[in-house]
Amino acid sequence: MKIISWNVNGLRACARTGCFSAGVADLAPDVLCLQEVKLSTVDQYAEPIPYPHRYWNLAVRKGYSGTAVFSKKEPLCVRYGMGIDEHDQEGRVITLEYPSFYMVNCYTPNSRDGLVRLDYRMDWEDAFADYLHGLDAEKPVVICGDLNVAHREIDIKRPKANVNNAGFTPREREKMTALLDRGFTDTFRLLHPEERDRYSWWSYMGNARQNNVGWRIDYFLFSEKDKESLSDAFIYPEIYGSDHCPVGLSFIPFKKIIPPPSSINTQSVSE
Repeated sequence: MKIISWNVNGLRACARTGCFSAGVADLAPDVLCLQEVKLSTVDQYAEPIPYPHRYWNLAVRKGYSGTAVFSKKEPLCVRYGMGIDEHDQEGRVITLEYPSFYMVNCYTPNSRDGLVRLDYRMDWEDAFADYLHGLDAEKPVVICGDLNVAHREIDIKRPKANVNNAGFTPREREKMTALLDRGFTDTFRLLHPEERDRYSWWSYMGNARQNNVGWRIDYFLFSEKDKESLSDAFIYPEIYGSDHCPVGLSFIPFKKIIPPPSSINTQSVSE
């Protein structure tokens, strides 16, 4: 099974470049997860989407944040958000339940310039970790998305210059470590432990992408106890259209089928 995650930094803007449809066609994932779609309503995006099952979680604030998941196979059910009103206003989480695993698409809040949102982000991180831990107790979990943190120095081009900047503060990095310690693995680092200069986001300033001065802040995490199902993890810097590039994961579908719980309900925006 192949899943692709991509922060498109505005789905309509990405589509206008021609890179979105071409990139999706080339990668041909079974499930496509998007972050930062920046739509106010689903009707704002009129381009064909070659997936029969489409799910959107749009922010209350118009044209801000938002996530989407497109799937070839219909999930058992879908959940939007974490069930915590304080954290569910910005369209940041979609969970699809399949027979043998959960698929969670996430767009983690940015701490912003001056770290003005760092305290909120710390609360959000704790709630998200608890949410994932609860899912993992029921069946394996695949988590993907823009997690807005470069976890290790190898994941950022200039670590010393960015140590107190949003996305590379000690507090944000510690939260990622704490999440992994609760039973998840960073798939790219598991499969490519010492591979350097592999990034998924570049600033639009200073020819950063051309010079590969980037950050790896887009991830696939996987339930640690089931990591033997992994085949490979990918980064696709050759695909443009956004300040992020797509990242991907392939794995062998889990053999153990766990009966679905009745706790997750379909709600919010879908097609």
